[in-house]
Amino acid sequence: MQLSPQASKTSSQAYAPDERNDAVLVYVDGEFFPRSQAKVSVFDAGYVCGDGVWEGVRLVKGRVISFDEHIDRLIEGARSIAMDLGKTREELKAVITDTFEKNGMVDGAHARLMVTRGVKKTPNQDPRFIIGGATIVCVAEYKVVGWEAKQKGLKLFTSAIRCSGPDVFDLRLNSHSRLNFIQALIQAINAGADEALMLDPHGFVSSCNSTNFFVVRKGALWTSSGKYCFNGITRATVLRLAREAGMPVHEGDFTLAEMYNAEEAFITGTLGGITPVTQIDGRPYTVGPLTARLDRLYRDYAGQD
Repeated sequence: MQLSPQASKTSSQAYAPDERNDAVLVYVDGEFFPRSQAKVSVFDAGYVCGDGVWEGVRLVKGRVISFDEHIDRLIEGARSIAMDLGKTREELKAVITDTFEKNGMVDGAHARLMVTRGVKKTPNQDPRFIIGGATIVCVAEYKVVGWEAKQKGLKLFTSAIRCSGPDVFDLRLNSHSRLNFIQALIQAINAGADEALMLDPHGFVSSCNSTNFFVVRKGALWTSSGKYCFNGITRATVLRLAREAGMPVHEGDFTLAEMYNAEEAFITGTLGGITPVTQIDGRPYTVGPLTARLDRLYRDYAGQD
């Protein structure tokens, strides 16, 4: 089975094409390379078994949104898997800012900082076979989500693949290993949707395959308990902005039946901010007033026009 590349146009990760991205320089372990020449070893732990952590950040009008929170999450993720980043907090931030500056980027850009355990003596799982320090790569690109595409909204499909508990695979780690989420997304694409909605091990609504999920029920904002979803920085920001604006917020378990009876739905993520959902499992949802208000509050926070 072949997946149509057209699906990428309606993905939650979709962005407006920009020819400038063909000429970007990529940071690899202290040096910059044209994107066609940016390479890591086939013995790298990230390539061998997805052993590493990453962060994605947005640059808006010279400011990296929630910069400290992203670096905190990266450092915590590395500590949790006993991986030595080999750089201080400020040095990690400098990798990102230097990559933006090297490419002359000041607005409308996104960077992905990827850190793996490093090169191994042989392809295996054992971290003791590492023969050097961590591999650090930063890719910066011009990425802006089209306003019309956002307003059109996304279609979701409830996947049979569940979000896992921390004893199986901790979603709160931004791990390079993403196969379970890719499987869920493939199910959704084959069902004609844009992204997968995933349940937790107990059957409650959890998150999507790459984003966090919210609904609006009777004027209140609902999202999962957070036990089985991504440790989303945009998610946390939206919850804070909602509470500061006096909106009622429910963080806890809720079922598909409760979700199907919601009036509005949206997802959150670093690249897209807030993106409305207009269909789940064939059921329509409106882009309603609370979603629009939260989107405005988040855009003000991010410094967007």
